[in-house]
Amino acid sequence: MSRKNGGKEPVRVLQVLGGTGLGGAESRVMDSYRHLDRSRIQFDFCVHSQEEGFFDKEIESLGGHVYRVPRFRVVNWLAYRKAWKEFFRVHSTQGHPDYVAVHGHMTSTASIYLPIAKAAGVPLTIAHARSAGVDPGLKGVMTRFLRRNLGKKADVCLTCSRLAGEAVFGEKMVAAGRVTTVPNAIDAREFAFSEKKRNQKRAELGIGPQEFVIGHVGRFGHMKNHAFLLDVFAEIHRKMPDSRLLLVGEGGLMDSVREKAASLGLSDRVIFTGNQAQVADFYMAMDFFVFPSIFEGLPGSVIEAQAAGLRCLVSDSVTDEVLITPLAQARSLSEGAAVWAQAVLERRDYERKQMAQAIKDAGFDVSDQVKFLEKLYLQEKCEK
Repeated sequence: MSRKNGGKEPVRVLQVLGGTGLGGAESRVMDSYRHLDRSRIQFDFCVHSQEEGFFDKEIESLGGHVYRVPRFRVVNWLAYRKAWKEFFRVHSTQGHPDYVAVHGHMTSTASIYLPIAKAAGVPLTIAHARSAGVDPGLKGVMTRFLRRNLGKKADVCLTCSRLAGEAVFGEKMVAAGRVTTVPNAIDAREFAFSEKKRNQKRAELGIGPQEFVIGHVGRFGHMKNHAFLLDVFAEIHRKMPDSRLLLVGEGGLMDSVREKAASLGLSDRVIFTGNQAQVADFYMAMDFFVFPSIFEGLPGSVIEAQAAGLRCLVSDSVTDEVLITPLAQARSLSEGAAVWAQAVLERRDYERKQMAQAIKDAGFDVSDQVKFLEKLYLQEKCEK
């Protein structure tokens, strides 16, 4: 079936996310949105946050809208379902839904809102796995419970990696070929290394030309393992006093990471930048990228770091699909901070090279991925 707009108003696709902040999923969806043929397809966003997000203004400027539903809690299950039913009732014209597709990146509750969308007449429902793990405790238990049989409740199942697909949809569905892998893609050109940008950003941050900078980009949350990262940096700094740690991002555990940096006597050596719109320039300022996550889907920041020509040390808990170039290597977290630090120090001397084209050639460039998504949304024949 082909659904084209025939020169009329663009068809609309609803993207469902937790929020519109600078998270990995949000950034990847925005990359696609910027490169989309918006004369044919437009995005709207429905988020589980009542606060204005980082991308809200840009979404509006591109022609999209941001809508809000309550954050799911066990105690508001019925209210959550009611909110989604009301959403699709309002967003319909003459009994027909305003959306040709609902693309659910919020898989913890996709088993609730995707069937509601289908019942409202939305032609295409998509569940997109973007993480290979869950938070600890009761929240993680509930997430696993809600995701059971999700693959049977969506028309199309997408995943950013094999591990994420197995975690969300199950190994059997992945093995049967019922889950399509769509790697997290970036605008590789944006991250091409620039010596000029490197010097400018380091000067802005007060980093000396000879200082060795360990970098990390990510939300301050359990999965990112910042506490271990600080332990690694403490070992590096002990051997290389002329070193710095550059942390880009925000999140609930940011204060505890600050406190740990202080307890290690490293407050003046750790730079907290907060969220950054032009994150590419911060990769230029780094010398080595360290990413000790406990679990991930397929982290875009590791792809960005390689595009910027950085050597990377990544946890082997992260899918090996992210080891796109020889710049990236993986180690087990069980080896400990001292071993990780030594692995960084042994590889610290290298010539920074242009790697953006290598990332594009490996299929991780957003311009290629958008072509697949456009065909999917329009229900044209597509191959991946």
